[in-house]
Amino acid sequence: MKQKLVRVNQVDIYTESFGNPKDPAVLLIMGAMSSLDWWDEAFCERLAKKGRFVIRYDHRDLGESTVYSPGTSNYTIADLADDAFGVLDSYSIEKAHITGMSLGGMIGQIMAVKHPDRILSLTVISSSVFGTEQANLPQMDQRILDYHSKSASLDWSDREAAIAYLAGGWEVLSGSKPYEKERMFMLAERELSRAKQIQSRFNYVLLGGGEEYLDRMKEIKVPVTIIHGTEDPALPFEHAQALNRAIPHSELVKLEGSGHEIHSDDWDTIIENIVKLSSSVSHL
Repeated sequence: MKQKLVRVNQVDIYTESFGNPKDPAVLLIMGAMSSLDWWDEAFCERLAKKGRFVIRYDHRDLGESTVYSPGTSNYTIADLADDAFGVLDSYSIEKAHITGMSLGGMIGQIMAVKHPDRILSLTVISSSVFGTEQANLPQMDQRILDYHSKSASLDWSDREAAIAYLAGGWEVLSGSKPYEKERMFMLAERELSRAKQIQSRFNYVLLGGGEEYLDRMKEIKVPVTIIHGTEDPALPFEHAQALNRAIPHSELVKLEGSGHEIHSDDWDTIIENIVKLSSSVSHL
């Protein structure tokens, strides 16, 4: 794994890469309030061993990238899509396969509409359609909102309490597959250790923008695979079905019993589908 801090759109974006830069590039885009750590290093290495050059990175306000004061709004979802293109530029990658989780999946949709010539394929995990239909779909489980309401009273200087909170956030997002407590605590500790300013993560609550890309998913012509847990409490499975309808040529892959997560039990299925999709595309 190689580390690289890049200057993109007048901000610093921290990136890590795995594998051979000569292999087809796969850019991993994580969801809101989540650093690159939640793309497990072992997951990235396993994907790289399949002949892919894998890049993961911290969004703004996360990890070692540029952070802003908590409670402020300084960018839009369209800016985050431009950041992703900037990461590719910094690695001299003209075309790439995009894999996005949750918000990352919506960023990937915007990228495929904005610069279709640069996107070879799109894998969308635990996400939703970037369109007005989203408001009519089943909403987030109240338990998730209740859990995160505790963050306002959390003593962030209490390291153990902060790690427990970050790890527990994934437990409330899980499905019926066993909660991977040890792995989540390990990743939460790494996220907290790397974070420049951990409370800036909540600026994602204020994220908006991208209206010019709403309801344009039919314009996406690249191969698309949608991967979604059947027990997702944040974006219920109906969101995946709506995206599948919005992109007529897309393939929908069910993860039985999975929630809003990248459970290690699903790694083989996810990697297999990323590799299969990217292998179907010419890289010329």
